[in-house]
Amino acid sequence: MNSAMKRIFDLVLVLLALTVLWLPILLVTILVRLTSPGPALYWSDRVGRYNRVFKMPKFRSMRVGTPAVATHLLANPESHLTPIGSFLRKSSLDELPQLWSIFKGDMSFVGPRPALYNQDDLIALRTQCGVHALVPGLTGWAQINGRDELPISEKVALDQEYLHRQSLGFDVKIIILTALRVIMRSGITH
Repeated sequence: MNSAMKRIFDLVLVLLALTVLWLPILLVTILVRLTSPGPALYWSDRVGRYNRVFKMPKFRSMRVGTPAVATHLLANPESHLTPIGSFLRKSSLDELPQLWSIFKGDMSFVGPRPALYNQDDLIALRTQCGVHALVPGLTGWAQINGRDELPISEKVALDQEYLHRQSLGFDVKIIILTALRVIMRSGITH
């Protein structure tokens, strides 16, 4: 699939998503603000296409002051969650602000999940396999095949498979499978 067609697909989907999701986005914003001190959004430094760092928004599910590391690296991740943080993560509602990143072009609907700026092992392996050339996604082939449960080498292998198989039809399949995984809450550990 060429990049112009993928970009048009992303923009159309963002506009459709916003017409349906504007009310849930507003409600989650209010709930985050009412249930814990701090801003509703957390802006995370993430690694994008060609390893360029960009700011990715998420609804804040962790308390202010939580270290900026992958959740599995925290000694006790549950102790850092806000009162509604677990619900936001398990329902994937914390991801809704990433529609902004898709609109801006920093992200796509489908691609490898953007690494944290300090996930050096993941970034190096993706670069070695050519995956860094992809625009990161809200969801991806690795996301629907294990999400938090996969070791880094398997994530990158699935990201590399996406690199070679990407097409509009494959993206639609991944989006549909993602919706099913979110509904079933599968592959989410925190």
